[in-house]
Amino acid sequence: MDIMDKLTILAAGAKYDAACTSSGVTRKGPVNGKGMGSVMPTGCCHSFSADGRCITLLKVLMTNSCIYDCKYCINRASNDIPRAAFTPSELADLTIEFYRRNYIAGLFLSSGVIKNPDYTSEQMASALELLRYEHNFWGYIHTKIIPGTSPELVRRLGLLADRVSVNVELPSEASLGVLAPEKKRKAIFAPMAQITQGITAGNSEIVKYKHAQNFAPGGQATQMIIGASPESDYSILRLAGLYNKYGLKRVFYSAYVPAVSDTMLPAIDSKPPLLREHRLYQADWLMRQYHFGADEILSQEEPNFNPYMDPKCNWAVNNLHFFPVDVNKAEYETLLRVPGIGPESAKRIVTTRRHSRLGMNELKRIGVVLKRAKYFIVAHDQFLGISINKHIMAKALIDPHSFSMGVEQLSLFDSPHTKFLLGHKTPAIEEVREEAALCLATKL
Repeated sequence: MDIMDKLTILAAGAKYDAACTSSGVTRKGPVNGKGMGSVMPTGCCHSFSADGRCITLLKVLMTNSCIYDCKYCINRASNDIPRAAFTPSELADLTIEFYRRNYIAGLFLSSGVIKNPDYTSEQMASALELLRYEHNFWGYIHTKIIPGTSPELVRRLGLLADRVSVNVELPSEASLGVLAPEKKRKAIFAPMAQITQGITAGNSEIVKYKHAQNFAPGGQATQMIIGASPESDYSILRLAGLYNKYGLKRVFYSAYVPAVSDTMLPAIDSKPPLLREHRLYQADWLMRQYHFGADEILSQEEPNFNPYMDPKCNWAVNNLHFFPVDVNKAEYETLLRVPGIGPESAKRIVTTRRHSRLGMNELKRIGVVLKRAKYFIVAHDQFLGISINKHIMAKALIDPHSFSMGVEQLSLFDSPHTKFLLGHKTPAIEEVREEAALCLATKL
């Protein structure tokens, strides 16, 4: 098979792996000028570097042949599709050729499982060794670690790549047993623990020894498929504890795209749960940057996201006792809880108020999103009042025209999202959710 035909097949097979992330690595090119490539921490895949360049990766599989029959995977053993595989030298040569043509700045490498995890990982490691030591390529490389790979090969790949990741795949062990019975939870988390230890040890060695090898300097990530199994948003969000346990840089939430049919999967013509994926990323950001806990965002009583409001606004509406917040007195951590105030604007508030009292105009210049924040704050010159009930507050956040200076505007006909917020049951709530996904996702 021609190498470009292989590329067509194996690049298409890799498109469901999430790889759009910054590199987190700084490495200049070789001093002697004989090698090629460097890494900047500002971005790699569909992002921008400090000098303004759009940085892209060659995202490809080593092979799409697989001994596993995961029901959700387009490359599963029982799926009748064209199969291909790169040899290590073919993949290395292709990467270098694309780099020289300025098509790419790095490589994202994953693979199906041929023979066994160790045999596949050996092929991947050989390709990376050719890139690093024969072609002298020192650009960004992100590689997937296959669950069940031996510790020796995990270490070998970690020393060759900038970032590594092990896919959790599904949010629960029960779903993993139903949809991917060949994969075991222990086999997934064992290499994740080893990578965490390797990164910690590598950081210590770099401090002590000038020429010590850095193990996965960009850290590790993981990915979960959302919508292929019945777990609630709350169950998925609680897995964010992986951040603390394994020191992850990112958890990627991938909306399930119905690419293959099976009685245990959503119908082939169903739509990917993109709004749900979006809400998970918003909540994930709240936990990483705003110090929210998973149990604050969702609960067993309310296990799923509100389709009409982002998680931070939804939390605020359900915790009105926390407000109003005086922007001229509140602590930094308290300011972060206010919808419309982010880490940067909170820092600016704390700095600016040392010299003068802040009003609405000053907050707008600082970068506060007043269309959300104004309902929850006390400023020097204005306070809309928080004594109204949460239903009216929710309506005001979704539709600002329904609320003016604390007075709800009357309407003869409530919209579907208003009925939902007021607790009224509607006969077609799934249709309402679809409407929200189309017309409110970007608005919020």
